[in-house]
Amino acid sequence: MSHWQLPLDRPHRLAQRAGSYVFVGGAGDFDTHGKIRHAGDLEGQIAGTLENIATALDTEGLSLDDVIRLKAFYKGDGGQDEWEVFAHLQRPFTMPPAPGITANPVPLQPWPGQLVQIQAIAQKGWRAHPHVRFVTDEVPGTYRKLFKQPAVTAGLRAGEMFTVPARTAAAAVQPMPEDRIDQTMAVMQRMGRILGELGCGFQDAIKMEGYYFGTTMEQWRPLAEARASHFREPGPVATVVPCHALNPQGAHTKVEVLGLRDHWNGFDKYVPREDRWPKRVWDWSIPLPYRQGIRMRDMIWTGGQVPFEPDENKGRPIFASELIPQTQFTMVLIEEILRAFGAVMSDLALLVCYFTSDGSDKTTRAMADILTATSGGVLPPITLVPQPMMHSAEMTVEIWGVARG
Repeated sequence: MSHWQLPLDRPHRLAQRAGSYVFVGGAGDFDTHGKIRHAGDLEGQIAGTLENIATALDTEGLSLDDVIRLKAFYKGDGGQDEWEVFAHLQRPFTMPPAPGITANPVPLQPWPGQLVQIQAIAQKGWRAHPHVRFVTDEVPGTYRKLFKQPAVTAGLRAGEMFTVPARTAAAAVQPMPEDRIDQTMAVMQRMGRILGELGCGFQDAIKMEGYYFGTTMEQWRPLAEARASHFREPGPVATVVPCHALNPQGAHTKVEVLGLRDHWNGFDKYVPREDRWPKRVWDWSIPLPYRQGIRMRDMIWTGGQVPFEPDENKGRPIFASELIPQTQFTMVLIEEILRAFGAVMSDLALLVCYFTSDGSDKTTRAMADILTATSGGVLPPITLVPQPMMHSAEMTVEIWGVARG
């Protein structure tokens, strides 16, 4: 398999282990020099990106058959036919069940000419585990000729790790409710049903990630309360960011979860975890059950860190509107969470960064430089998601990660 790289001069990892899992960051359709190979061709770029993910996994002794979860950010305004996008993403996966796949339309990509970036989580040999379970959604008849498998995975339990990919309320109920809170509750209730079929529950989640339309705390708060009503303390780590496009039209939010659930002596079992919350790390401005750092099975997962004032729960951004200082400050918060578990920044196996951007690769490079400098000198597998605006004009970045622990 031929080597590929991101369009970066600095050293960066394409894949990294944490526990028994391998993480591939935001891969693209890049060649050995970091150039896009299929300009203007979304289908071609998806195929090339998946080939590159296979190459990255091969360095750790894995293949595409070992992928549990894919997450794709594809350039679009939400008007594309998402069933066609799912068909392209699922095409290399011929063995049922397919991985859990989340596909998010985004207005911007990190690099010129890029139409899609995809991250992956894999575990060698999970298909041989005796307790694999999955839930599928049937592909509508008009699209079945595009799919090798006539279903997409709505939930997958691959041994211990489970994933429920992000879906809007349109996947939960028809007609889709117009109200934002009703949509959120429909999404969460559907997720609860799928988790139940997998032998899991919300308290088994290690990571919750969501998307919503809005750039004010007033828009965020009622949806946050609706999501949180399905968890009790201690909940998972969480990341919820504004989006600027969703499919179908009229959708306001989508949510996904990842977690671990054990099985032994014939029963499904909760996997114990430990959490750390350094005093300097901010808290939410409303009561929420989520944590800032969790360790399970030799993995450390952080919540989405933002540049809020330390020792506070007032939601006041520090270095308001200044992307690079805010990014440096946010990375310090991640470092403090890792240090609380006895880990360091070079232990990072995945870094996911949402940031305000003018759409230029100059901004992307500035972000990559500061992230490299603050993560030990070698960039871990990374997903860079540029946004026209983040939570507000004053708060420009949110970052989360997974580390070896």
